[in-house]
Amino acid sequence: EKGEVLVLLGASGCGKTTTLKLINRLIDPTKGEVLVEGLRTIDWNPIQLRRRIGYVLQEGGLFPHFTVEQNVALVLKLRGEDVAGLRPRVFEMLTLVGLDPEIFADRSPHELSGGQRQRVGVARALAADPALLLLDEPFGALDAITRMKIQTEFAGLVRKLGKTAVFVTHDLHEA
Repeated sequence: EKGEVLVLLGASGCGKTTTLKLINRLIDPTKGEVLVEGLRTIDWNPIQLRRRIGYVLQEGGLFPHFTVEQNVALVLKLRGEDVAGLRPRVFEMLTLVGLDPEIFADRSPHELSGGQRQRVGVARALAADPALLLLDEPFGALDAITRMKIQTEFAGLVRKLGKTAVFVTHDLHEA
């Protein structure tokens, strides 16, 4: 439901990531139906469907040859948004995830800590204001202290924005 966070908890190889791929139509179901916003995924144009979904990968999935600003703006550019409007939106998203855009926008991913890279990944996923967030073990590669802090911040952010999210993890405590 809108605003709900659904956690898929299970051991490696049980199909958690495959389920996310079914939701964003990277793979089509061979049986049954997967619904997004009340429509079967096979009835969606795959590109239009994916543009309504923010995807956060483990370690952020950032492009190493892009700056932080370019990584966050990527989905907006792919959607054909006005280039002049990108920087304010990128700065807004970086601020939202607790990164000062004046400090971080021009940095490369290798200049960031794991927690900072993860925040950039979340900022990129939120930049296009998606209806749905898919999170594939997004905090799994972080140390325990950073992980706990970002989990708490993320939960507050999802509540604040009223986003629907499907969160995959193998960690019972995280779930």
